[in-house]
Amino acid sequence: MDLNHKNILIVGLGISGIAAARFAKKKGAFVTVTDMAGEKELGVYAAMTHKLGVIMELGKHDIETFERADLIVLSPGVPHTILPIKRAIAKGVPIVGEFELAARYIREPVIAVSGTNGKTTTTTLLGSMLENSGFKVFVGGNIGNPLIDYAGKRGTADIVVAEVSSFQLDTMDTFRPRVGVLLNITDDHLDRYPDFKSYARSKGRLFENQQQSDSAVLNGSDPIISSVTKDLHARKLLFCHQENSRVKDRATALISREDPSTPANITIRMKEHQKTSLHLSGTNFPGRHNLENAAAASLAALAVGGTPEGVQSALNDFKGLPHRIEYIATINHVRFFDDSKATNVDAVIRALETFGEPIILIMGGRDKGGDFRKLLEPIRQHIKKLILMGEAKDKIKSVLEEACRERAQTASTMENAVISAYHAASPGDIVLLSPACSSFDMYSSYAERGEDFRRVIGNLKEVKRKKA
Repeated sequence: MDLNHKNILIVGLGISGIAAARFAKKKGAFVTVTDMAGEKELGVYAAMTHKLGVIMELGKHDIETFERADLIVLSPGVPHTILPIKRAIAKGVPIVGEFELAARYIREPVIAVSGTNGKTTTTTLLGSMLENSGFKVFVGGNIGNPLIDYAGKRGTADIVVAEVSSFQLDTMDTFRPRVGVLLNITDDHLDRYPDFKSYARSKGRLFENQQQSDSAVLNGSDPIISSVTKDLHARKLLFCHQENSRVKDRATALISREDPSTPANITIRMKEHQKTSLHLSGTNFPGRHNLENAAAASLAALAVGGTPEGVQSALNDFKGLPHRIEYIATINHVRFFDDSKATNVDAVIRALETFGEPIILIMGGRDKGGDFRKLLEPIRQHIKKLILMGEAKDKIKSVLEEACRERAQTASTMENAVISAYHAASPGDIVLLSPACSSFDMYSSYAERGEDFRRVIGNLKEVKRKKA
């Protein structure tokens, strides 16, 4: 794709948008950046874009600018169904995402990781496995380093490992990963998609351009994944837990343990007479879902030439990521965990299943259209007290009232929520922030929400220390 002297319109001014603008300008394009937010609201992003010396149209979308473009590059956060995009399509203007644009310039093999939950953990772990196997690796995509940044620095890695969101897959055209990894598909982003089937189809697009020489690493226990991947051309590599009798005989990676108190093992059979055993006795993988993430990453690494030794050493060294069932502190024998990254219902269920102790759960934020009714039974089984906050607090309370009864209350701030949770806890209990919602009603990101949780706990700990 030749961008030289072309009119390129970048829609959405964030990390991906700025990276795409920088790349297009470097390729000799005439670049315009547009965003519905104003310059003051965009803050540092606007300042960074000014330094690029490109045209900026902020606070509005000018339909004529869209129609005059030779190519439109959409940032992941911008729906491809907005009116200016529809008008541009009607005029025959090609539309791509930042991810698709990058893929057209990358010649190294790409491993792409997607799924509703666990993408970042799996992507990070996979990158470490390959590095420990002796490869030079670029890790990026939806994980924080835009893929387009790597496209501008060709030849710096042997393998590219990329986290891919459904939004990025929506604007995919030619992208073909050497290995595609699909961890799970559950309700999410239903504020963006018309229904769950549309969201699931978007995830399945990851494998659309793969060929027989490529590999698809799939959660064999997920019926939705089975449905959207039934007609793949690529070689299927399935992972599952040993007790799944329906899948285990076909699984390439089998997760097993003798009993719940013993560490798990992962047995991988890539070829008929070749077995790799990976031991998790020295690892930090709380919950069944993280065992699945480890199995998926191991399969993907071995599929592109990673060594069993490199995979095992990465498993041994992995410490987990911030805001994902992250232990924060213990105060008077009450343990606090930050799971702010749990922005959908399924992620909360997975977090609750991690613990055997009574849980005081802090939930809420901006509703993404998830089905909170799925939490009814997990709430009955695991929750001692439910603290609700944010825009969705009243909706969640009404849906879960049957399971909560007098055990639910609301809070106006994170500080109120944490203090209420602490007062409701007894020694040995867990206080867990696992919101099932996005953070954008009160915070700029799930990370900021998690840091506020940590800050309040730090203040609480200091007060208790002074009183002691």
